Amino acid sequence: MSKQQNLETQKKMGEAVNKGDLEVLRDIFTASVLDHDPAPDQAKGPEGFIHFFQGMKTAFPDLAIAVDQMVLDEDNIAIAYTASGTHKGDFRGTLANGKKVKFRGVQIARFENGRIVERWGSSDELGLLRQLGAVTAVHSITEVTASK
Repeated sequence: MSKQQNLETQKKMGEAVNKGDLEVLRDIFTASVLDHDPAPDQAKGPEGFIHFFQGMKTAFPDLAIAVDQMVLDEDNIAIAYTASGTHKGDFRGTLANGKKVKFRGVQIARFENGRIVERWGSSDELGLLRQLGAVTAVHSITEVTASK
């Protein structure tokens, strides 16, 4: 598949997540997709991504993901993104508080035949939890070492 076809799949994924049309993810990820960085309770395959994003959409119904930077080659697309939303449902044990949040992340996807077969990613979940008030004090390693 071409760069353009992979790019169309990547755009389709972003639209599906932003609109909450998560069943589309079954067409984006292969059944055997390898996720190198799954969420703690994420199942394998497209179902795992659907469940993950359903949880995010429950916690942040207006969740929106915007691509800030994209790099692609014949088989891979790397994106840096900003996600934002309003906390209106439980997120990792933190009850809804109505706070607006914004956090960043990166994802690298490898494509075969226009579908994602492998994924690496990371998002600033600690920053998100701090914005929600679930984490109040984070000390640097230097501070922790100096206090001992």
